[in-house]
Amino acid sequence: MGDLGVQATYDILDDLRSKVKESRIKQPSECRELLIESIRKQMEVGETAYEFEEKTSVIMVVGVNGVGKTTTIGKLAGKLKAMDKKVIMAAADTFRAAAGEQLKEWANRAQVELIGGQEGSDPASVVFDAVAAAKARHADVLLCDTAGRLHNKKNLMEELKKMNRIIDREFPDAFRETLVVLDATTGQNALQQAKEFSEVTDITGIVLTKMDGTAKGGIAVAIHAELGIPVKYIGVGESIDDLQKFDADSFVKALFTTNEGSNTEIEGGSKDEGTDIGEI
Repeated sequence: MGDLGVQATYDILDDLRSKVKESRIKQPSECRELLIESIRKQMEVGETAYEFEEKTSVIMVVGVNGVGKTTTIGKLAGKLKAMDKKVIMAAADTFRAAAGEQLKEWANRAQVELIGGQEGSDPASVVFDAVAAAKARHADVLLCDTAGRLHNKKNLMEELKKMNRIIDREFPDAFRETLVVLDATTGQNALQQAKEFSEVTDITGIVLTKMDGTAKGGIAVAIHAELGIPVKYIGVGESIDDLQKFDADSFVKALFTTNEGSNTEIEGGSKDEGTDIGEI
């Protein structure tokens, strides 16, 4: 019900079975706490997750159309600017009409500099110019927007690889971060998107958008379980302050209280009152 998906659910239950047996747990309530703690530990981001904040960094933001990449970049630029970082944004989405204008609005709102190109121009050339500007102006962070790449469009994926090669060549000392933006409301489709992007670029983190809607968010657990990529940010609204760093404690608590009413049947074993928790 939390949209974890079949594979992630089986993996979590297999882990839970061994822990229940190992700890000789008999009570459903203890089992539930063990389950919550297990998922919380799995979802912890880690101490080095936001290392890019303290280094000269290039952050590439990827994802399919409509997931909120440009908005996410604007919000992230605002957060970094509030930390007194010098930020430059690269409008490397030259395919979508008005993408540059949208990013320009966010750049103005966040009060950061924007490097762009003409609609239809080579995205890699925009990245090249932005890297040159970032080095010349001693920027702390270069944020690169990219076109809404559909995971089945091979030529667009090749373009992404080209941009990465330019950054590697022109800015070898920069700390690299690649965030994939996923729409939490699309469930298992988001997992497939994450898989596709991880095949063509080194994804270091996930941004889950639209977590303020009806999304249960369990897809974050599935992605972490299958790909080992941590969720680093969640989007919970439209304003510049509505991008939050991922908090495993709050996330798991919310995941297990979404359907609180349905837990009674699961925990109480209403279909078989005599079932021992050790038989899970």
